[in-house]
Amino acid sequence: MFPEFRDLITQLKTTDRHFLRLFDQHNTLDQKIKNLEASISPATHEEIETLKKEKLYLKDQLYTILKGASA
Repeated sequence: MFPEFRDLITQLKTTDRHFLRLFDQHNTLDQKIKNLEASISPATHEEIETLKKEKLYLKDQLYTILKGASA
């Protein structure tokens, strides 16, 4: 995710608690979605789509922080 910001992500994860929390939530949701799609855990299509929307919202927030920090 965001390879062009790799160094900044590493920096923000150690200096910005809000960024770290969002980053961890995004990764947790990503893994949960992968497990649901692989049928490791039961879920409806609608539940998976809701999780994907939450993940996208987190990704948008992370991108906004990254763009602000890189300016």
